[in-house]
Amino acid sequence: MIPVFWSLAAIFGIAGLWMGFFVAPTDAQQGEGYRIIFIHVPASWLSMFIYLIMAAWSGIGLSLNTRLSSMMAQALAPTGALMAFLSLWTGAFWGKPMWGTWWVWDARITSELILLFLYLGFMALQASIDDPRRADKAGAVLALVGAVNIPIIYYSVQWWNTLHQGSSVNLTKSSMAVTMLWGMLLMALCLWMYSIAVALTRVRAIILEREAHTDWVKQLDEIQGVQGKKA
Repeated sequence: MIPVFWSLAAIFGIAGLWMGFFVAPTDAQQGEGYRIIFIHVPASWLSMFIYLIMAAWSGIGLSLNTRLSSMMAQALAPTGALMAFLSLWTGAFWGKPMWGTWWVWDARITSELILLFLYLGFMALQASIDDPRRADKAGAVLALVGAVNIPIIYYSVQWWNTLHQGSSVNLTKSSMAVTMLWGMLLMALCLWMYSIAVALTRVRAIILEREAHTDWVKQLDEIQGVQGKKA
């Protein structure tokens, strides 16, 4: 499945960038600078969505004591951290011409920064514990507690008076031009497919690392070694 998701990520990415940078019209208020939303907004969406999925896998692993669930949560964390970083980084580049500053302690920006720290804390906590099972349980607790930050990020522009603009897209309507919306959705699909491909690649590596002492992994290594010699 991994090559399929990589291919879809490339197709959606090319289509989304073409739509966003060459087809979508210039914004009446923000000019050409608004086009950073085609990276910023999908990355922000994915940073929150991936955390919810990571927390869900963590909860399943904690309640049902399933190893693969915890491995999936571990595999998702670095990609979620990347999306949160991209959200903050592109947001800073967008904020400079719009607000005149790279950073403000805005409610949404600050809660997104906390999300990045939650991802980093999850990875650091798991890396600091030698026993994988104990690391999985500790990480699961942190992931579940941190999930309360997701609705804070989403509703922050409604709950507090912030510089950050409100959502232009929701489940029922959009205030954006159709070409802008399509460009954003295509880039969201691109990052989604990318996240799945990377997570599957990483979880495969985690499985092989954790199961290195088992017979089936040793047999797999032997088979790959023989194939490598033949090649």
